[in-house]
Amino acid sequence: MIDECLLVEVRVTGDDCPLADATRTCGVAIDALPPQLRSDGYALLRFSAPADSGLAAVLDDDERIRYLHTSTTDGRENFRCLSKRPCVLHELTDVGFLSERLRYRDGVEYHAGAVVGRDVLQGVIAAAGRTVGVTLQRVSPLADDETTPVGQRWDLTPAQEAALRTAYEMGYFAVPKRVTADAVADELGVSKSALLERLRRGQATLFGELFG
Repeated sequence: MIDECLLVEVRVTGDDCPLADATRTCGVAIDALPPQLRSDGYALLRFSAPADSGLAAVLDDDERIRYLHTSTTDGRENFRCLSKRPCVLHELTDVGFLSERLRYRDGVEYHAGAVVGRDVLQGVIAAAGRTVGVTLQRVSPLADDETTPVGQRWDLTPAQEAALRTAYEMGYFAVPKRVTADAVADELGVSKSALLERLRRGQATLFGELFG
């Protein structure tokens, strides 16, 4: 058994990636789950961005994107599609990089994930060196108590995760409650009605995952 697991962040430029290109065009940041990589080199993508950013129109016109579907929740637009452009993540995955989250901003891709052991890390560094525009940004040990973010595990929107996390940390769910919904809403800078809606939707998602 290998005891050491390392967190790794890489920065990718010049990958001819449709999502990275779209962030440059629209001036927005995209948060994405790790793509589902197909044997033909294509990738199934799931990601989100601020609503009304024009991203949907840009991607719909991109010949590298197919089967684009969008929906809007809590002020963010959620996307699912197929990318016909082979993803650089294929190469990193092949040598042991475990992708956990991605962010696209200003035409640049930021990949965060983990590797198990120093030997695998060396393979990832070597693979990055063979790929144009891939640089290692950060390496750090994985703490024993570190867990995957709730939003990644349970399919929450970023707004729902922030609402639930803040409400929990402030004591809104304590018995008895230590703060009111108004106080949590003020902390987040949203209205009370918006907070309660996010809490309800987030709880419904969590309960649905737990109880099927």
